[in-house]
Amino acid sequence: MTESTHVPGYVPALNPLIQRLLRVGVPIGPMTLLTVRGRASGQPRTTPVGVFEQNGRRWLLATFGETNWTRNLRAAGEGILGRGRHREMVAAVELPPETAGPVLKEVLGPRLKSPLQAAFLRRFYALTADSSTTDFIHEAQRHPVFELRPSPHPALPRERGREIS
Repeated sequence: MTESTHVPGYVPALNPLIQRLLRVGVPIGPMTLLTVRGRASGQPRTTPVGVFEQNGRRWLLATFGETNWTRNLRAAGEGILGRGRHREMVAAVELPPETAGPVLKEVLGPRLKSPLQAAFLRRFYALTADSSTTDFIHEAQRHPVFELRPSPHPALPRERGREIS
């Protein structure tokens, strides 16, 4: 199992604002809302996450490592992505570190070349744009990576007249 990492204090402080903005459809980079059933409660839990598309495939990277949403998504195997009125049910397949490392390199490598993005990413990933694939595999042991695929189940846009949260 992946080790926990520290979620910075500003993340839980900003999440309610980011959630509201995403719910009304304001684009915030790669951010979208992920709703997944809680592994213990069975209740829907919603959190902002970054979804990255590369070569026609979509990836969900756990920048802060092992968190509640990663454990819930791992247990549920599926979730709902949403921004504004758009909802999409997705199946989530967690990749083993040996497969996730090259994905991290492909997705994060170009971002690590940008000074601004690199300054943010280096706070959580012990990587540079020139890091080896082995280094990216090592980081994948601390940062789960999920491939998102279309789900055979239809998305649930609303539950009892209100948005799932």
